Amino acid sequence: MSSKHIETEAIRTQIERSQYLEHSSPMYLTSSYVFEDAEDMRASFADEKQRNIYSRYSNPNSSEFVEKVCKMEGAERGYAFASGMSAVFSTFAALLDADDHIISCRSIFGSTQTLFNTILPKWNISNSYFKIDELDAIENLIQPNTKVIYAESPTNPAVDILDLQRLGDIAKKHNLLFIIDNCFATPYLQQPIKFGADLVIHSATKLMDGQGRVLGGVTVGSAELIQKIYLFSRISGPALSPFNSWVLSKSLETLPVRVDRHCDNALKVATFLESHDNVKLVKYPFLKSHPQYELAKKQMKLGGSIVAFEIKGGIEAGRQFLNSIKLLSLSANLGDTRTIVTHPASTTHAKIPEDIRLETGITAGLIRISVGLEHHDDIINDLKQALEN
Repeated sequence: MSSKHIETEAIRTQIERSQYLEHSSPMYLTSSYVFEDAEDMRASFADEKQRNIYSRYSNPNSSEFVEKVCKMEGAERGYAFASGMSAVFSTFAALLDADDHIISCRSIFGSTQTLFNTILPKWNISNSYFKIDELDAIENLIQPNTKVIYAESPTNPAVDILDLQRLGDIAKKHNLLFIIDNCFATPYLQQPIKFGADLVIHSATKLMDGQGRVLGGVTVGSAELIQKIYLFSRISGPALSPFNSWVLSKSLETLPVRVDRHCDNALKVATFLESHDNVKLVKYPFLKSHPQYELAKKQMKLGGSIVAFEIKGGIEAGRQFLNSIKLLSLSANLGDTRTIVTHPASTTHAKIPEDIRLETGITAGLIRISVGLEHHDDIINDLKQALEN
């Protein structure tokens, strides 16, 4: 029986039970699989059979994890990777040829920008950027060799919201691939395929795991595109390990209840920060003061776990704030049970030139908070004492 409710799909999607009739899926810590006879072996390597051959290709645990994400995102097929960035790189490497062109939102993760600006140009793959408020300019950026429109929404780290339907319409009009990084929202809060995305990428390291334990990534979308990504990946070898697959699949069972709490806490934190005299600016998608509040309400179920804010006093005040944190964690990760405070300009986006950082709202005083699952009063009290110190 199939359900249309994400909460049920995340829990009840499981691989076939073994002869032991276990209730919870076991870990398949195996590198390879045996064949019944010579013909079975031949047919399997000839792709005449759908079966596990080698865990670089597929594994029961990664298959279960991917199937859950596909059902939650409304995708036909997917492939799981060792990290979020291996998902990003492998997706582009599999689908692009030398001399192709990417159109990307300027507001993207620092490592993805480095990939576009430094790594892909080795194969003469070029890019053009548009700002979050310049969707009208996208069609002017299209070249004869353009193949992809790429974006994140919400963006990292400034939590801006892009109009996914509009991006999808532009991509469809010009026969371009539309790829979205949906990491901040998770498939529980937003399903970009509904708005025309061909592929959706996640760093499963973040909210999908949710407890800061394992690395992982996943790309889902049309079966035709995923087949190309699969064939590239089974040769290049960025597969997600069976252990991490098992952890992530189990984590998805609690994703909806965890994200509900993350979002509730984040809205309370954002509301507190907005009322504090030492705070210059607060950005959270479900705050009415957010520039794209109405769009966020249209595209997302809730506002997510990330709050961005700027302290009055610039870089020095920001440094003092970070040094005054007592309970919360100073880390570059996000989507953890524990609230994490990050200074993007000196960490996740440090390698991006300052003028480009400023263009995307990453000022010297910008702080990104990944709001965790602690009691909201304790989170707020630590932020309060740090702001006042």
